[in-house]
Amino acid sequence: MAEFGISITPDDPASALALARAADAAGLDLIGIQDHAYNPGFLDTMTLIAHLGALTERVRFVPDVADLALRPAAMLAKAAATLDVLTAGRFDLGVGAGAFPDAIAGMGGPPWRGAAAVAATAESLQVLRAALDARGPVTLDGEYLRVAGYRPGPAPTRRVPVWVGAQGPRLLGVVGALADGWVSPLNIYVPPAEVPAKQSVIDEAAQRAGRDPASVRRMYNVLGTIDGASRHGLSGSAETWARTLADWSRELRFDTFVFWPVHDELDQVRRFAEDVVPRVRELLT
Repeated sequence: MAEFGISITPDDPASALALARAADAAGLDLIGIQDHAYNPGFLDTMTLIAHLGALTERVRFVPDVADLALRPAAMLAKAAATLDVLTAGRFDLGVGAGAFPDAIAGMGGPPWRGAAAVAATAESLQVLRAALDARGPVTLDGEYLRVAGYRPGPAPTRRVPVWVGAQGPRLLGVVGALADGWVSPLNIYVPPAEVPAKQSVIDEAAQRAGRDPASVRRMYNVLGTIDGASRHGLSGSAETWARTLADWSRELRFDTFVFWPVHDELDQVRRFAEDVVPRVRELLT
């Protein structure tokens, strides 16, 4: 069963709350919030999720995606487990290596690039999974991460899934080997024509690791406008959106879609939840 959510920009508390409550009331599955702490106009993503989680009832939250270069893995696991407990199981963890190394360095974080970013992400995933599973002290003597006996807790209410944002072949290989799901960048950065090759990299890495490729979930961030024209992303009628997302689910194998409205966010969320999502589900039945 496909899942559907919206993206909330972490810049205005009142707008974020209005959108979160609208998504919650409309029965959408999840809310994604980008994590760029070096942007002075942005709120802290994890703190905002805690705030919104306390004021909603059903919808899940996922950082889309949390910056591993600024959020050490053991501490991030602690935050993820805490959010899972506080929201009664409504938190998924999305992580990435960090998109802007110079900005990360400006905050004192390691400006990982290339092979270093890939290796650090793989090490972080090992720590995250061990800590979130909370089966005993976590240790890792890695090249980029050293954890010397972290005792994890609190225990989450469920197995918190760890999604990884990636588009290069080496990081996609890490997704296939270690992650619960792939978070694709926006459709304007990874257009549909480029998706099958990336899915193949994930599948091959999963098979090499002895995993079933079908166990790795796939999320597409989709920017665009419903019932309007836009130069950016997907635009067209609700029926066009529904048929497109259904095609992308069947042909590109995405099981989760996060809608990034270009403008008129509250109205666009309503159209997405009322006119697009039910039709996609009907087409996929």
